[in-house]
Amino acid sequence: MEQAVARENALAALTRVRRNKGSPGLDGMTGEELAPYLRAHWAALREALLAGTYQPSAVKRHLIPKSGGGMRQLGIPTGLDRFVQQLLLQVLQPLCDPTFSEHSHGFRPGRRAHDAVREAQQYIQAGRRWVVDVDLEQFFDRVNHDVLLGKLQNRIEDRRVLQAGVLANGVVVERHEGTPQGGPLSPLLAKVLLDEVDKELERRGHCFVRYADDCHV
Repeated sequence: MEQAVARENALAALTRVRRNKGSPGLDGMTGEELAPYLRAHWAALREALLAGTYQPSAVKRHLIPKSGGGMRQLGIPTGLDRFVQQLLLQVLQPLCDPTFSEHSHGFRPGRRAHDAVREAQQYIQAGRRWVVDVDLEQFFDRVNHDVLLGKLQNRIEDRRVLQAGVLANGVVVERHEGTPQGGPLSPLLAKVLLDEVDKELERRGHCFVRYADDCHV
């Protein structure tokens, strides 16, 4: 947590949140309004994070149509919670990302969808002819909180990070499953869960490519 609230990390997080220009959460705070708020309240926020007493707000529920039909549920954090998630993401990503499978391409630094397509093409060129399309239906809506927290505890020793990060991401909201998409931490949480699937596919010797919750074996 000390790394998360360091000055340079905080400035980088503020810049990223403002650049993303995400929709306001329940507090109505925009990215541009976040900077003056932090100038007035940063000392108190930093103290709460370090003490482990930070209490995130509820996320704003928003449904958007999926390209293939149906609806996708977004959970839009408040401006302050989005900032806190970005603080933590910038510290956790460098720690977690090197442990993920080389066949996982979604929402990772230095990787993009074209890399996933290129890997799939290499399998085809090598003579692979059968493809299994794995579609984890409503994956984010069905994330089991106990399983997720257990896996995070195996990776993160600082319990203050678990409280500020996971709760701010809208995971614990009087539900036993689901992590709404919309906050900076959601993709990382998904990768922590799905990494076990990747490792099992590798153990079985399968060729596969995964991008977020879409996987071709």
